[in-house]
Amino acid sequence: MNHDQYDDDYIIDILRSVTTIALTGASPNPARPSNGVMAFLLARGYQVIPVNPGQAGKLIHGQLVYARLVDIPTAVDMVDVFRASEYLPEVVEETLRMEPRPKVIWLQLGVRDDAAAQAAEAGGLKVVMNRCPAIEYPRLIV
Repeated sequence: MNHDQYDDDYIIDILRSVTTIALTGASPNPARPSNGVMAFLLARGYQVIPVNPGQAGKLIHGQLVYARLVDIPTAVDMVDVFRASEYLPEVVEETLRMEPRPKVIWLQLGVRDDAAAQAAEAGGLKVVMNRCPAIEYPRLIV
């Protein structure tokens, strides 16, 4: 798939079909983008599960933080990645080990790794790179 641009219908389908989102790199700091995006997604009715090993067992926006994706005890539809591109191979690998496997891996603004995206797609995941659902949602969902 060409990850330089996405058809709006592709993004709309993802935003309308997912209900549970694991947010890796979640931060309790309100100044961090991951904190604001998590609040945005929660306010739109998504269940958002924060993932951050340094915050495991604590709460962010009232949601219990898990250390790793594979520690989440419930099914996840999408993994939203707030991690540097250099960590994507391990995030994709861990996402592919989740049972049941999520449908989507979404890489935030500035996060891109074509090889990791290819591995995710080979594992059956839809991939979005270098986009933010908190920008795409108000742009595309009425």
